[in-house]
Amino acid sequence: MKNILIRKQVFQSCFFIYLKFVGLVAFPILLYLIPLDWLNRQHSICLIKNIFGVECFGCGITRAIISAIQFNFTKAYMFNHLVIIVLPILIYVWSKMIINTIKEIKKTCQ
Repeated sequence: MKNILIRKQVFQSCFFIYLKFVGLVAFPILLYLIPLDWLNRQHSICLIKNIFGVECFGCGITRAIISAIQFNFTKAYMFNHLVIIVLPILIYVWSKMIINTIKEIKKTCQ
């Protein structure tokens, strides 16, 4: 009986690890599919821009990241110049998460 419970726990943990991996792989694909024109028409949620009427350093970074993911780097740079710093950091963190999840799959599920 105890052996069955252990197998069930391993199956459940493997399921969630695989689900995490699928989510990590699907996230950039979903960002690629977001139409930038739609995003440009949305109202800004930046508190500094809404209260004071001026753009902060983070304004436009979401549009810049999505433009860069869609391989439009000039438009990404026009939205926010900090994309040249933020995008490599995000790619590094995302790739480390993918690598760690793969290691976790190998350790737990096999």
